[in-house]
Amino acid sequence: MTDEPTFHESSGTVRFWVLVGEEHVGASVGRETLHYRYHPTGRDDTPLSTFADHVQEIHEAVRRRVAGGSVEPVMLRDADLRALPAAP
Repeated sequence: MTDEPTFHESSGTVRFWVLVGEEHVGASVGRETLHYRYHPTGRDDTPLSTFADHVQEIHEAVRRRVAGGSVEPVMLRDADLRALPAAP
């Protein structure tokens, strides 16, 4: 296990680990998911830099999926990173 996220070219995903409780859970998110969620009009975004810019939100999405019953490895989908409504 590595602490650093990596881009896996063959699958087009950023692979990373998230601490959930006392365990590290493996997860991934696709290049397209990152692009369309965070830079839909951009042309020069890179998956690892986009991931780094939004790492807290992405990690929280993994924690929500695990809390909802997902098992490792967690593959984040577009809907997992959709903006959540603001709390009142």
